[in-house]
Amino acid sequence: MNRLYFGDNLKWLSDRKEFPDAGVDLVYLDPPFNSNADYNVLFREPSGKVSQAQFHAFTDTWSWADAADTYHQFIDNCANVAVVELMEALHSFLKHSPMMAYLAMMAPRLVELHRVLKSTGSLYLHCDPTASHYLRLILDETFGAENFRNEVIWRRTRAHNDAKLTRFGSIHDVLLFYAKSDERVFNRIVTERAESAPKTHDLYRHSDGRLYRKGDCRAPGNRGPKFEWNGHVQHWRFTREMADQLEAEGKIIYSRTGMPRVLRPVEETRGSPLQDVWTDIDTLNAAAAERLGYQTQKPLALLERIITASSNPGDIVLDPFCGCGTTIHAAQKLDRQWIGIDITYLAINLIKRRLKDAFGEEIEFEEKGQPTDFESAKRLAELDKFQFQHWTLSLIGARPLKEGDGKGADRGVDGLLYYYETERKDFPGRVKEEALPRSEPVHREKIIVQVKGGGVNRCDVATLLGDVENQKAAGGVLMTLEKPSKQMRTEAADAGRYTSKLWHDKDYPRIQILTVEGLLSGTERIDAPPQLNPFAMAARESAREKQTEML
Repeated sequence: MNRLYFGDNLKWLSDRKEFPDAGVDLVYLDPPFNSNADYNVLFREPSGKVSQAQFHAFTDTWSWADAADTYHQFIDNCANVAVVELMEALHSFLKHSPMMAYLAMMAPRLVELHRVLKSTGSLYLHCDPTASHYLRLILDETFGAENFRNEVIWRRTRAHNDAKLTRFGSIHDVLLFYAKSDERVFNRIVTERAESAPKTHDLYRHSDGRLYRKGDCRAPGNRGPKFEWNGHVQHWRFTREMADQLEAEGKIIYSRTGMPRVLRPVEETRGSPLQDVWTDIDTLNAAAAERLGYQTQKPLALLERIITASSNPGDIVLDPFCGCGTTIHAAQKLDRQWIGIDITYLAINLIKRRLKDAFGEEIEFEEKGQPTDFESAKRLAELDKFQFQHWTLSLIGARPLKEGDGKGADRGVDGLLYYYETERKDFPGRVKEEALPRSEPVHREKIIVQVKGGGVNRCDVATLLGDVENQKAAGGVLMTLEKPSKQMRTEAADAGRYTSKLWHDKDYPRIQILTVEGLLSGTERIDAPPQLNPFAMAARESAREKQTEML
């Protein structure tokens, strides 16, 4: 049950046939935060540095004009009356604001996510203070307030030393943790003990040589029996008889004021149970080895902790906003099954590369929602020309250009391919980019790519050839949905060829035409030197790491 879905997550969630009848065990979602910001994917240069070339991944801005239909359909069809009444109340208060538009998008998804969870399942919603208070109201009505487990505070970054700040520095995100029932899976996680831990005030080295933790004997909320104990009259956790027995066993010590403390043995090799404030996992900085160029990428350690705590090996983990695939990566690493959904093919393509890099070509997973034949490719082109371009470029591993004037606009050049080239002949042929000696004077060449989702004619070949010459590119690729004419093929062949010195002095067509149908059937493929991966490579998972220690 390892599946990667391309498309609207609400559509996939609503399709009951796509999920196991028993449901999934854990949901983690990191949706947009209604931050009113744009987020890009950063590509890399051959040197490994971040490229100035960026591509717009998504806009975290919400409009009521886009959300109104979703809201009204949800109000009319949702079976959870409490959630409907809450959304109507929020609408009366927030009106047609961007926040209401955002909540109208989130509410039906949270209801569906609750539906696909097993009775023993849990959900973690990753958000920030922008909308966490509203989202918690929706979750309370969806899961039941009694099934709220924690508001986990994750310190995502260190303190900002910014003199311009006019408020306290914002350095945390929120994880809203809900269970579907009291039967939830929960594995207690123990944090590592600091070297100085035995010297802390709540630990005590007994005469028997063992380490104990000093616990409070007073009953919380004045709920225990009340009596005088060593000069203190309190409500205690123990009866008088139990207190006498603990004293006789040497398990009671007294503070300077005479307050009794009960000794509980601890293992020196173990730390403390994890609490709801996480300060030991930092966000990924610009130089982090696992960074893949996705601005909202979360640390792998964060997802490993969540998955370890609320699922067991073999369980199914779902991420309906899977972005660059950190949840999927962590689930695969920890022997869980997984389902990932994303609405952009740029994210799907990045995840596929990440999984292959980390786990090898042998990793198996099912892909759904993307075109598999000519008719489905044609439907995608009609539905969303922008996503059709991304998907088509991915067929040959081309990097999309930065978004231009509008969604789906034909900008002339849609993508780029890069390969290494040099006049020296002492490089071995067909080696991976990482194997090229950095000390040698190498340079790269580019191939420009144009995608046509509609009709094509001979002018398209002439235009591509002109772009190749103007940009001093080695060659060009025209990718077409419709079949090119014989005359177009002839004019492409007449454009000549270029020679690669590095790759065995082989020559390649300067202009080539590839059809979507031919690429899908395997009868066509690009004829060019080995291309550079435009994305940062994920580190290979060479061995199973030891999972976080549990109590």
